[in-house]
Amino acid sequence: MPAIMIVGAQWGDEGKGKATDLLGGRVDVVVKPNGGNNAGHTVVVGGEKYELKLLPAGILSPNATPVIGNGCVVNLEALFEEIDGLEARGGDASRLKVSANAHLVAPYHQVLDKVSERFLGKRAIGTTGRGIGPAYQDKVARLGLRVQDVFDESILRQKVEGSLREKNQLLVKVYNRRSVEIEEIVQYFLGFAERLRPLVVDSTYFINTALDEGKVVLMEGGQATFLDVDHGTYPFVTSSNPTAGGACVGSGVGPTRITRTIGIIKAYTTRVGAGPFPTELFDEMGIHLQKTGGEYGVNTGRPRRCGWYDAVMARHASRVNGFTDYFLTKLDVLTGIEQIPVCVAYDVDGERHDEMPMTQTEFHHAKPIFEYFPGWTEDISGAKTLEDLPENARNYVLALEERSGARFSAIGVGPDRDQTIVVRDLIG
Repeated sequence: MPAIMIVGAQWGDEGKGKATDLLGGRVDVVVKPNGGNNAGHTVVVGGEKYELKLLPAGILSPNATPVIGNGCVVNLEALFEEIDGLEARGGDASRLKVSANAHLVAPYHQVLDKVSERFLGKRAIGTTGRGIGPAYQDKVARLGLRVQDVFDESILRQKVEGSLREKNQLLVKVYNRRSVEIEEIVQYFLGFAERLRPLVVDSTYFINTALDEGKVVLMEGGQATFLDVDHGTYPFVTSSNPTAGGACVGSGVGPTRITRTIGIIKAYTTRVGAGPFPTELFDEMGIHLQKTGGEYGVNTGRPRRCGWYDAVMARHASRVNGFTDYFLTKLDVLTGIEQIPVCVAYDVDGERHDEMPMTQTEFHHAKPIFEYFPGWTEDISGAKTLEDLPENARNYVLALEERSGARFSAIGVGPDRDQTIVVRDLIG
């Protein structure tokens, strides 16, 4: 049975939550394979908006079992706050599963994240300050704490002691902060043990067993392709691999079991934080896209940088992830714009690049080469088929599809789950 993967094709905030929610009613298991509470999803159901951070968007689907996979880093305090908030609104988190192998975000990770960003000054990455990067650093350095460690006080204490041995030196001698007490951290985590225990599973076994039983599994990637630590616009990236290959690692599902890989891509481009952005707008049109599209971070409220659609990025994302389909979102935001530019290539110091430049320096100096398409003024929020779209909107979609490296199988024309044109079934 299908194992379907959803991956952001830009710098995040493309509408992956909406795509997950749209498919969620037809899948049995929804897995979050990477990231933490640094990347949020906004889902609108029946006019009611839900802002999800650590919880998979599939938690809003009544029939799906949501799983926080082994590739995630989990802030337990944030997790239970989010669960409590959802249940206070009538939501149901009783089916949630958390991987025993997922790593934990400790309070000292958050401290280090914030002080190191300030220390970097102009070279700051623009992190959310939620400790995600330091937690992944500990994972790779083999100093990390895992969910399963909360249930063994002896191992937990040993690991905390090992992790803090160097960090306290750094905090005190470099950042002029107080040292962190080992016992304080141990007791902090032990305080979650009782509530956490019923949620914890061997996620790799759980997910693969679901596939063996003929169930449909959906993998809901966090962040996006160009935030991938290997394939993104390094160093302005996240600390995990939010590409298709990373989702396999972060869920324990082998690549041969994946049947569809769906790229989520916005009808324009946005970015949060620092880093190069060739099509970025610095004028009134950028402000218009920001306000009309509600381009503010789910977690931080930071305004997103806005720019035109970048087909060069789309082709690269399709290549890196092996997309079988694209889900184009927020087409409605472009309504009323007289002429819509699309970046089809870059000019780098007078040389045309039809594909992503090889080096960081070249991409930093890339200037967009645009093609222009006539806009539309008609309301498209009720469109159910491509034929329902105004001719110019339909031509814009077809032009993007031709230049983006994968077929467009769904098009978002509004924020609600029902405001989607389904060109072809994303599961069948």
